[in-house]
Amino acid sequence: MVSRLVLLLLLTPLSLAQAAPAVETRQVGSATLQNVPPVPAEVSAAVQRYQNSRAARFEGWLPDGSILIATRFGATQQLHHVAGPGAARTQISFGDEPVASAHVIPGTDRFVKLRDTGGDEWFQLYVQGLTGPARQLSAPGTRNGAPVFTKDGSRMVWSQATKGSRAYSLLAADPLREAAPTKLIEVEGAVSPADLSADGGQLLYIRSLSNRESQIFLLDVASGKSRRVTAEKPAARYQDARFLPGGQSLIAISDRDSDTRRLVEIDLKSGRETVLTPGLKWDVEAFDLSPDGRVLAWSVNEDGYSRVTVTDRVTRRALPQAKLPEGVLTALQFSPDGGQLALGFTGATSAGDVWSWKLADASLTRWTTSELGELDPAKLATPSLIHFKSFDGRQIPAFVYRPAGLAPGTRTPVIVDIHGGPESQTRPVWNYGAQYFADALQATVILPNVRGSDGYGKLYLNLDNAEKREDSVKDIGALLDWIGAQPDLDPKRVAVYGQSYGGYMSLASMVHYSDRLVGGVERYGISDFTTFLERTEAYRRDNRRAEYGDERDPKMRALFRQIAPANNVHRIGKPMLVMQGANDPRVPQFESDQIVEKLRANGNEVWYVLFADEGHGFLKKPNNDLRREVETLFLRKLFEEGK
Repeated sequence: MVSRLVLLLLLTPLSLAQAAPAVETRQVGSATLQNVPPVPAEVSAAVQRYQNSRAARFEGWLPDGSILIATRFGATQQLHHVAGPGAARTQISFGDEPVASAHVIPGTDRFVKLRDTGGDEWFQLYVQGLTGPARQLSAPGTRNGAPVFTKDGSRMVWSQATKGSRAYSLLAADPLREAAPTKLIEVEGAVSPADLSADGGQLLYIRSLSNRESQIFLLDVASGKSRRVTAEKPAARYQDARFLPGGQSLIAISDRDSDTRRLVEIDLKSGRETVLTPGLKWDVEAFDLSPDGRVLAWSVNEDGYSRVTVTDRVTRRALPQAKLPEGVLTALQFSPDGGQLALGFTGATSAGDVWSWKLADASLTRWTTSELGELDPAKLATPSLIHFKSFDGRQIPAFVYRPAGLAPGTRTPVIVDIHGGPESQTRPVWNYGAQYFADALQATVILPNVRGSDGYGKLYLNLDNAEKREDSVKDIGALLDWIGAQPDLDPKRVAVYGQSYGGYMSLASMVHYSDRLVGGVERYGISDFTTFLERTEAYRRDNRRAEYGDERDPKMRALFRQIAPANNVHRIGKPMLVMQGANDPRVPQFESDQIVEKLRANGNEVWYVLFADEGHGFLKKPNNDLRREVETLFLRKLFEEGK
């Protein structure tokens, strides 16, 4: 058995072991915990009440009108077959690793699923049916993206990347035959297939330069020649391109010449774009076309909430609309016969379920009813949407979860939970973490969409780029001012909390506002942009440079050196909890190791949890349960000491 000291030396740098010999290390399952006390049974029980909820996520229609969903019955998310509305969920995939997604092969009852190992995000493709074993399609050691198919299912195309390389390939194969795939094209930088023509002879693919700029190309499969469809200027973002009937034009989501994303039709010969959804204040987030291309369904992200519309694509006349659940869309797909539209929704008090919209009469049918465990939906918090003024006068949106049943005038502690991305967006989805903290810790949880967040237009999205990075941190300072002015919030007991880029924001907030915070939690956060960009996987490095800045540029490198939390630990005077997945390809373990080492050398109290079988996020239920238990102990300690 490996001794505690040997295990510590194996998992942390030598200098850390020498500087902090008193670090206590223990093992719980796949997790190595440093300085974390044992978890009381009452904390584990409280966590389970919230962690036992599960959702049903729509994955696809089968030709007979049944559906595939993803849900979790055990430790990981797996695929299930649902024969009809309200029917039993029959599990059809099994394994220790969660299934990331599934894509039905048109005209068959078979599908292609994506799965990685230990959260490493090197996804493999497998063909599987409702019965029988899965067959691996992709080459081991590669990262494979979601496929697109011809309408008859005889051809599929997907993207593939290899370790240590910036190059992406587009591969083609017949998913039902055991034959080696054909390489269609290889380019430097990220590309993904968007749609195949009916005969498989033409392929639309998208080249993604950054989260602000992408380009649509048309590839002639026979000749291997491709040409750019979209204009070179101005730079714009395009997503989800599809052929329209006849193959002479396409439809896509784009922000060209607009602050918000709209549906556009693009003529393939001339490149001329026609806006199909003019006058929108908010982004179009998703769309789908009926198999004959006549009916168009699309959804708008309105201040975080999804609003779905169904129209006749040719006449642009709105069809009868169904009354939909309030929340956030997770799926939108027409049935193979075009008569129904599958919708996935999640909300503040619903983990997520699947409905179908019958186009003939706009009737809505619920297919799944997922469980919230032992929770009573009527007693859950419904987040309120607030806006607070930042340093430059901008209004910053945030969702606020307040504990229920408090006496008037009660001041609660506060958890400021900052999303990752940074181009993500906090939305009113099922957030069992916020619900749990509001209940178990009687804390108000505030989830801000600081500048740089998606969903509020192109201008807002770009307000934190490169040298403007710390402007988003100033938004947290403005939020602390807002908290101090609220009669029901305790400004002396505020903790900051975040994951990924939100982990950087947690660290940066501790650097700038340590005197106004009781401590911070960060999971797999960026502690130095230079070391992060040098170590994040090659297939995504250029995309991240476009957002954060290029560490090879001396001016940006100097700025990174100046703002890196790892270089400013002397300004952090409060305890920190750090968590990391050892297999993380996005924010490698080095980022957590170095901040832990430097914080401890500075004399800070630091708890550190490392999961050996996780990556960028903790997807296995036992690990996620332990993560929440440790967070509970840490935050409860901070709030009690802050009284």
